[in-house]
Amino acid sequence: MLDLLQDIPKTDPLAIPDQRAVIDRILEENKDLPGAVMVVLGELQSTIGFISPAMQIYVANRMHVPRQRVHGVVSFYSFFTTQPRGKHTVRFCMGTACYVGGASQLIEKAKQVLGVEPGHTTADGMATVEVCRCVGACSQAPVVVIDEDLYGRARPNKLPQILKKAQS
Repeated sequence: MLDLLQDIPKTDPLAIPDQRAVIDRILEENKDLPGAVMVVLGELQSTIGFISPAMQIYVANRMHVPRQRVHGVVSFYSFFTTQPRGKHTVRFCMGTACYVGGASQLIEKAKQVLGVEPGHTTADGMATVEVCRCVGACSQAPVVVIDEDLYGRARPNKLPQILKKAQS
């Protein structure tokens, strides 16, 4: 994690005046609420789209709480992310039925097609690739979920066609 706020990357929301104003507004509006740290982080995630390491330090400093507390919340809850996300989210289920059904081969094919590993976003910002444990569609294994759309009984040779949705 960054030690000093002067080391903020130029692309970080804190370095962009309009986004920093939004961050300051969220902090000001929510700092006195019960559970303020969680409320502020939730609002930042919803509004900015992610909570960078620099933003975590900034929130901790402004709310007068330890940095570890803010980082602990961000790292504990899976809905928080520390990197920008793509326009679309591509999730590969790795629950038992999907794993046995060939989800690993789907992930390998997606890495070829999209050019990124799970946990990362494509260079064009169109898709973030994730692995999840179970989506509750075991009878359709293996499953790929793009945004809210589920694609069951997916096969590597059909995956490029499925992924077109995440590329537009």
